[in-house]
Amino acid sequence: MDFVITLQDQLLRTLRLSESPKRIVSLVPSQTELLYDLGLAEKIVGITKFCVHPFHLKPTKTIVGGTKKVKYDKIEALQPDIILCNKEENTKEIVETLEKIAPVHVSDVKTVEDSVEMIEQYGVLFNYRTEALKIIQKIRFGHDDFKSFMQGRPPRKCAYFIWRDPWMVAGDDTFIDYLLQLNHFENIYAEKGRYPEIELKKIRLEGDPELVLFSSEPYPFKDEHAFEVGRFTHHGKVVFVDGEMFSWYGSRLTKAFDYFKQLQLRLAEQDQ
Repeated sequence: MDFVITLQDQLLRTLRLSESPKRIVSLVPSQTELLYDLGLAEKIVGITKFCVHPFHLKPTKTIVGGTKKVKYDKIEALQPDIILCNKEENTKEIVETLEKIAPVHVSDVKTVEDSVEMIEQYGVLFNYRTEALKIIQKIRFGHDDFKSFMQGRPPRKCAYFIWRDPWMVAGDDTFIDYLLQLNHFENIYAEKGRYPEIELKKIRLEGDPELVLFSSEPYPFKDEHAFEVGRFTHHGKVVFVDGEMFSWYGSRLTKAFDYFKQLQLRLAEQDQ
């Protein structure tokens, strides 16, 4: 068989395809959004129950489970040409099982440049290079513009909460932590691993953050949780943030930097 497309995904696994895929299954919400923004909506045949953007896409596609619990029989029935996964979202076992059904592309995104590389790879895979380049240019412009905007702004110690019972935060070596750093937010849990469980009573000893950021996903934090955590900090300011802006890569980054600007201006206003 002649292979028209040969490329390595972000885990350096080699994919060989005889033609551009026409039937796509995406197991990653932010990558589903990217596919739509690239103009590939009609080629998407299967998505997860968490693929909520754009809102009108989900009712028109086959739901093949979640990101950690996948319905292999449904995926196989869709006869995909390619399945899109992510190292953090989908387990190694899931990827290995899916490879028996169709070629699998695995992304691994921890920085804006990783995201750009993934979008470039999609441009090649689906022969949508021009569309990919347009999104990349917007991301690079927003990224550079935001770095200029942040010059001279003081650092703030922070904790970024993602779960309760047990309490969990974002640590280092994550895309979230990379975006926290861009915002000059110093993550007090950066040395504790990727998504450590923490004890609230130790929060002062472990850094006593000026900002306690509550992500809107995956846990639905409410005001009572803010009071609960606030009791254990010295003067930590609790801020509810849009978790998609801090954790969704791909085309979401075209909106994220404007969101971060507004967040920074809001914080500066509250300081006065």
